[in-house]
Amino acid sequence: MSGNAKNQLAVALHYDKSGAPRVVAKGRGSIGEKIIEVAKTNGVPIEENEVLAGALSHVELGDEIPAELYKAVAEVLIFVLRMSGRVR
Repeated sequence: MSGNAKNQLAVALHYDKSGAPRVVAKGRGSIGEKIIEVAKTNGVPIEENEVLAGALSHVELGDEIPAELYKAVAEVLIFVLRMSGRVR
């Protein structure tokens, strides 16, 4: 997830279908750009959502996302899965 600005914020989530998605990487500026670059190189879908990225940036690395963000993240996951053709 990313926001579009000079001070690029990116948050990477990992979901292994047990528990909730976890924050596995986050960063601003050059680190944010690198996260996005690595995602693109590895075919990881990217969703631009500055508000959600901002909220997720407060989650510690390795921690599951908080319950109040489940719905927003689920909507992004469904969108991403549809785009990748994994879900209709």
